[in-house]
Amino acid sequence: MEWLVPFLPGFTAAYAIQAVSVASPGPGVALLLGIALSQGRARAIAASFGIAAGAACLALATTQGLGLLMERVAWLSTVIRLAGICYLLWLAVKAWRRAIEPPSIAIAHVDRPASGLSRAFAAGYLMQITNPKAIVFWLAIATVGATNGAPMPVLATFIAGAFALSLAGHCAYAVLLSSSPFRLAYDHARRWIEAAIGTFLAYVAFRLATERS
Repeated sequence: MEWLVPFLPGFTAAYAIQAVSVASPGPGVALLLGIALSQGRARAIAASFGIAAGAACLALATTQGLGLLMERVAWLSTVIRLAGICYLLWLAVKAWRRAIEPPSIAIAHVDRPASGLSRAFAAGYLMQITNPKAIVFWLAIATVGATNGAPMPVLATFIAGAFALSLAGHCAYAVLLSSSPFRLAYDHARRWIEAAIGTFLAYVAFRLATERS
């Protein structure tokens, strides 16, 4: 493991930034909340794996010069931001629809088809790679230079660590948000909660659309 020691300070700084991103409630947590409450824990955890896979892809992109590429290709950041805005608005509309016609909540365990898990995974992955908040954090991580000049084993370790950190944080959210006490509380106030989720997502989309690049 001596080959990893010189890079540990950079790893620590990079993972600290990522931990702040994971701990800060944002579109990803709102997505997990919606899935956990309406579809159950299994799909919420599947979405967490998707988010973690997206984080690993962003980590890979960071190690391959994502920040430099976005600086040189101005329209790329615009395309990513617009995609994120559209996806956030779509999720907001879905939340508002659930507020108008709330789905019934079954506390008992229900087996879900594999296709549902794959869709939840895809939703989490798409959310992460188009999430401007996550992209901004990874651009900040790029400035740390945690893997500058690193050999392949170090790069692989860095990406695996990013995946594990994201998975641990978002799975914790998924388990909490899908717990029976939380879902029972939600059952009594779901219209307001879904309306708040939709409004929050729409607000984030509005901020992204109106802020200067």
